[in-house]
Amino acid sequence: MNITLRQAIVMRVKGKSEEELREVITESVDGEEKALPGLGVLFENIWKNSDAALQTHMIENLEKSLE
Repeated sequence: MNITLRQAIVMRVKGKSEEELREVITESVDGEEKALPGLGVLFENIWKNSDAALQTHMIENLEKSLE
């Protein structure tokens, strides 16, 4: 069975509780750079499932964080 990196990352977090997801994100943010692609896949899912207002809010937060 061949799966993509995206699929593997989603499979790794699927079914986890909110607390477990927070832990995965926190450990990835504070961890090694090799975790960054995984965060990208998670962000991709968040982005695709967010309405325009929430996307705008995320962009505003990103913009502020880059100042």
